[in-house]
Amino acid sequence: MRLSEQISAAMKQAMRDKDKPRLGTIRLIRADIKRIEVDQRIELDDQQTLQVLDKMLKQRRDSIAQYQSAGRDELAAIEAAEIAVIQEFLPSELSAEEIQTMIAAAIQNAGAQSMRDMGAVMAQLKPQIQGRADAGKVSGLVKAALVQ
Repeated sequence: MRLSEQISAAMKQAMRDKDKPRLGTIRLIRADIKRIEVDQRIELDDQQTLQVLDKMLKQRRDSIAQYQSAGRDELAAIEAAEIAVIQEFLPSELSAEEIQTMIAAAIQNAGAQSMRDMGAVMAQLKPQIQGRADAGKVSGLVKAALVQ
């Protein structure tokens, strides 16, 4: 079953369960997907849908940080609940060891020697980590590996 079909099925189930917070988040997901499909006049495949979900996840993490720094814990809790729903549709997260292995392989494949080669390494890693790891954290790990 395609990812968009899974999201639709989850929305129907949330309607049946009368789970308003979950339903609201799923509707936000579908709205973002539909907006892109209408704007670009395409139907998103699973990889593109993962990119949308990954972007939504990043936005919510940023919002949580801003809300917590402003002392708005109730709004941060809402964002955290949305993150939990979004993560249900993402593949399982990579472990730290898996990420380190992937970074080492990408550095070797790209023949990276210095920070100048970071773009090439990240270009190889991005499709592999999409939806499975925070690209910002992976970028920091790549930077640390290239500086050594």
